[in-house]
Amino acid sequence: MNTEAQPVVVYVTYQGAPQDRFDRDYYVGVHLPLTMKAWGQYGLLSLKAFFPATEQEGTLALCECVFRDEGAFEAAFASPERSAVMADVPRFTAIAPLRARVTAL
Repeated sequence: MNTEAQPVVVYVTYQGAPQDRFDRDYYVGVHLPLTMKAWGQYGLLSLKAFFPATEQEGTLALCECVFRDEGAFEAAFASPERSAVMADVPRFTAIAPLRARVTAL
């Protein structure tokens, strides 16, 4: 049995249509650094943003968030900094983020 802590991966997606407001520059240049600063101290290891290659309805943005382990994930989402991270979302979109925790097959 492997007792080593496993990273926790969370995908945050924003679903909508091409005409929906989503400021990519703000998201990458301001929101992701804010999130890393807020949650890095709890064990957020990395953030990567992805955008569709073509304009289409569906996923407008996707972010891969990698936490050190389960404890890091729980600590970040329970932290006092969580409110600042969430309060920043309306600055780049009116779309509510969807979160999905994933595991490798």
